[in-house]
Amino acid sequence: MAEDKVLKELIPRINELSKKKKEQGLTEAESAERKDLHQKYLKRFKENMRSQIEMVQVYNKKGKEITSDKVKNIQRKKGLRDD
Repeated sequence: MAEDKVLKELIPRINELSKKKKEQGLTEAESAERKDLHQKYLKRFKENMRSQIEMVQVYNKKGKEITSDKVKNIQRKKGLRDD
């Protein structure tokens, strides 16, 4: 998966807040920040995963494409397929 700069920026702060939560607890503001960062992280992760899945073409051992119809349709809409 390609490097995501947004995730690279979010992860250190999420980890910092998680460590602080375990060691001494968080203020209400920090808890809210942690929750917000976690939601941003999950949203971005899901977007990246969806993008990766939409780019995949699956073939069986005989070389026949067995990509799901749902993924094929998404690929067609995005102009990734010629069929």
